[in-house]
Amino acid sequence: MLRGAIFDFDGVIVDSHPVHKRAWRRFLESVGRTTSEEDLQFVLDGRKREDILRHFLGDLDSDLMIEYGHRKEQFFRNEATDVQTIEGLQSFLQDLADSHVLLGVASSGSGSRVNFLLDRLDLKKHFRLVVTGDQVELGKPDPAIYLRAAQDLQLDPLELIAFEDAHSGVRAAKSAGMMCVGIAQPDRASSLLDSGADHVVPDFCSLSYLKLQELLNGRRPGPRPSIP
Repeated sequence: MLRGAIFDFDGVIVDSHPVHKRAWRRFLESVGRTTSEEDLQFVLDGRKREDILRHFLGDLDSDLMIEYGHRKEQFFRNEATDVQTIEGLQSFLQDLADSHVLLGVASSGSGSRVNFLLDRLDLKKHFRLVVTGDQVELGKPDPAIYLRAAQDLQLDPLELIAFEDAHSGVRAAKSAGMMCVGIAQPDRASSLLDSGADHVVPDFCSLSYLKLQELLNGRRPGPRPSIP
């Protein structure tokens, strides 16, 4: 039985990828690093901010990691005034709440950035918990963040469905033992299915509690994860 739903944030709850890429480009330019559009695709794969910084700038000491993280977040906030939710999200969240499904967020983003947008868009009221990248040691594709969300909701991962738009996020959710619905346009749907997504939709307009229950009931049993 479906008892909970866990949502990634960027590209799933909010259509923030264009802003995210612009902010990373401007931050990297501010430290003398030029990046191509192809290079910037890495920032969309659901990685923790620290992992992205290491990818582009190599090993950094802890003080510089914190400084650069704050600087990048400010670039994001300067760009984020027009960020909107993914189509169909609000009515879908209400349908799940009316069906007594517990809702959570599991994002590799920093807590300050994720909560900033949740507050600005008046979305926090929908979610029982918000777990972010700075609350777990290992980022996606490690399942730690999804196992943490399941533990905090006091639910078995097999009772949960995750929503993801990135390969690393899909792998994290599936490794945690959850069913995963991908959020992607048709040109990216097959790649998320290849990563393990059970179903892919372009937005939330076609989804409902009853649809998710059908998907969950039709899943194949898999290995049960261990929750630390």
